[in-house]
Amino acid sequence: MKVKEAPKTSASIIVRSASNARITQSKNPFLELMRRVFRNEELAMKAIRFITIIDERQKSGNPLKVEEWEKILEELEMARSSFYSMRNRLIGAGMISVRNGEYRLSGVFSRDLVDMARWWWTVMLGHDPETL
Repeated sequence: MKVKEAPKTSASIIVRSASNARITQSKNPFLELMRRVFRNEELAMKAIRFITIIDERQKSGNPLKVEEWEKILEELEMARSSFYSMRNRLIGAGMISVRNGEYRLSGVFSRDLVDMARWWWTVMLGHDPETL
């Protein structure tokens, strides 16, 4: 099986319990989030660049196409297997998606985290969902 064809169903993320470790307390929340997904600063920086390219191209009306992979490898200075591993982790986390051969930002990541938080808050802790 090739890396680009690997399952993209999930990704691990580091969750910190200390309030001072919140992503929003960081000087660079985006980097902190990517560090929690990739656990490697260099790869986290490349993931940020990749997501930024997707975002910029999506907003400009010229979405990044999957077939542009060689150009992206060059821009990110990555080997093909490393790129597809990073890409698959972002897809598995629900941060990006591929539709009609184009990369898009995705809200699946946010919805999944909100769903987990709401469940924990209401079912496990017994709080009113409105107080979350």
